[in-house]
Amino acid sequence: MPEVLRITSLPPGCVTKQRGGVAVRTSLNDAMLLNLYCRLAQRVLVLVSYTEYRSENDLYRAAMDVQWERWFTPRESIKIEVTAQHSPLTSLNFAALKVKDAVCDRFREVAGGVRPNVDTQWPDVRIYAHLTTDSCSLYIDTSGEPLFKRGWREDKGDAPLKETLAAAMLAASGWADGDADLLPLYDPCCGSGTIAIEAAQIACNIAAGSLRRFAFEKFVPFRQQVWSDMKKQAAEAVVKPEPGQPALIYGSDVSHRMVDFAQRNAQRAGVADVIEFRGGDALQRLPPIEGGGVMLLNPPYGERIGIGGVAGEGDQARFGARELAETEDGGAFFTQLATHWKKNYAGWTAWVLTPDLKLPAKMRLKESRRVPMWNGPIECRLFKFDMVKGSARTK
Repeated sequence: MPEVLRITSLPPGCVTKQRGGVAVRTSLNDAMLLNLYCRLAQRVLVLVSYTEYRSENDLYRAAMDVQWERWFTPRESIKIEVTAQHSPLTSLNFAALKVKDAVCDRFREVAGGVRPNVDTQWPDVRIYAHLTTDSCSLYIDTSGEPLFKRGWREDKGDAPLKETLAAAMLAASGWADGDADLLPLYDPCCGSGTIAIEAAQIACNIAAGSLRRFAFEKFVPFRQQVWSDMKKQAAEAVVKPEPGQPALIYGSDVSHRMVDFAQRNAQRAGVADVIEFRGGDALQRLPPIEGGGVMLLNPPYGERIGIGGVAGEGDQARFGARELAETEDGGAFFTQLATHWKKNYAGWTAWVLTPDLKLPAKMRLKESRRVPMWNGPIECRLFKFDMVKGSARTK
């Protein structure tokens, strides 16, 4: 994947892990490339100031010293967001106000009294201040809208899986690792198709941000020709399967409405000819292809499993569980699902994302791996089950 090649080609020490992210010492052009290619990041921020502070006045002075005019003009609207970790300040809203005042006062001084407007809904420029006990980091956001908004998902159900989390699930599974041919991938509860479409774009080497706009396109240093060349190179790197080849990626859902959503989203994402979507009950559907593969799925949480075969019931019917499996915690359903898999999916590997740490016991399966993940504020585990017919039962 291009973003991996770009990062690993940097000199040693340029990439460091930090709390909640990764720091990269590189150029603005590389920040543009990260926005274009990276599937896992939520935003690409540029650090413009790092200072110590004790009061809101120190925040004002730090923001006043930044040469904001090198990044944008007073014509662009701004929004200030403040996050904190053990900050002694009593009001983050007041801290944001002081940073905003400093940015505006800076422009009044250097732009003849003209200042940018504040737009809390659709700003041109987002400025982030992160406070610790005694330090303040100021960032300018090169992304704009968060990067999980790829630009292709217009049709969606309730509580859809974010594209960045789907990409993280695919990365954790190792599905696209190495130079070997990709295994067939199947999501038996595909919803609006997020996992399948992310996988298809990876398989086709389609850049994650190729369909959207970014905040850096309004920055003063932005050069349209450089950006056009980057997007052209990304478009030329796309690889599509030869006509007539069987599908590599599959998705199904009990709701025909969701299948329609998934197909339309795949069309917008440029991968409709790479994925085969079908309707069907997860407790009844047989493998979409012989020879084994990888299942990757995100069951709905915190809801009763609905009655199987009834389309249009939303997330409660996504799995198509039969009435016999309808319990408050879904335990009986997952037992039936595991039995169905062991009977019909020998040779497949199943990866299941869930906040239920007891899911392996409910499925009477022994996981071979568990990966901690967060679905927004919900702590989850991605469990790996190696399906061997009639085995892998827990005692």
